[in-house]
Amino acid sequence: MPGDAPPSPRDAIVYDDVSFTFPAPALAAPTPALSRVSLAVHEGERLGILGPNGAGKTTLVKLTLGLLRGQSGRISVLGMSPDAARAARVIGYVPQRSEAELAFPLSVRDAVAMGVAAPVPPWKPLPRDARAAIDDAIALVGAAPFADRPVGQITGGQLQRAMIARALAVRPRILLLDEPTVGIDPSGQQQFAELLARLNRELRLTIVVVSHDLRAVAAGCDRVACLSRTLHFHDSPRGLTPAVLAEVFRHDVAAVFGDVHIDAHRASQCTDPSHAHGAPTPASGSVVPLDVSAPAHTPARAPR
Repeated sequence: MPGDAPPSPRDAIVYDDVSFTFPAPALAAPTPALSRVSLAVHEGERLGILGPNGAGKTTLVKLTLGLLRGQSGRISVLGMSPDAARAARVIGYVPQRSEAELAFPLSVRDAVAMGVAAPVPPWKPLPRDARAAIDDAIALVGAAPFADRPVGQITGGQLQRAMIARALAVRPRILLLDEPTVGIDPSGQQQFAELLARLNRELRLTIVVVSHDLRAVAAGCDRVACLSRTLHFHDSPRGLTPAVLAEVFRHDVAAVFGDVHIDAHRASQCTDPSHAHGAPTPASGSVVPLDVSAPAHTPARAPR
């Protein structure tokens, strides 16, 4: 009816107060890999999860896929547990690039077929609908011109298309990509972002991109969640600030300077004469001065 509020988006993945700690070696104190992560991924959106190495991104991916167990809190994938979602094959997963995969004497078509061949006994031919799904996935990502070439003889961008086709061959409802732009040059990254936008639009796929690369996340996602063991920010890419990014990547800086408080701000807003960074230009971005005397911030709980 006129005047009614628009319907709330349905959730494809829900993380409700999720924490996870790996077992610690003897006499060592356990360190949480994830702490109280609450996040909803809406159906049909493109969500980027941004964070440095060691931030818990891969742990969150494995929990979502049902490859790790023992977390506190709850994870729901299209209303199912991660184990049930894996059995239903509702998630197409593109893992981090593996050099071992390139060593196998497989064509691109053979690699894509691996996405649908798992449930089929090796002595049986693939069913007709599975072969059709392989052809459809190859066409969707534009891999037909190199479908019969060995995977070890194609470019990084072409390999990423092949891996996406393999994930799409199971005809999933969610596409989950872990560090997808590693080994891809800037022009290939732009083509990759355009491909994800088209898949999202044409297939109505929910897409989750997990990466440490700000450009890969901000360029091709509707919303961004910044993860460093816990969530520090959850909003559109336009809402990212230097302070948020400094807090999220603080542990990377701490590896060099020790555990410090990072006070980040735009160069145009800096009033400290000791930060002699000159007049900012539109392309210069922002500076991240360090104030080691101040206490560290307490991470903010991300909004639901």
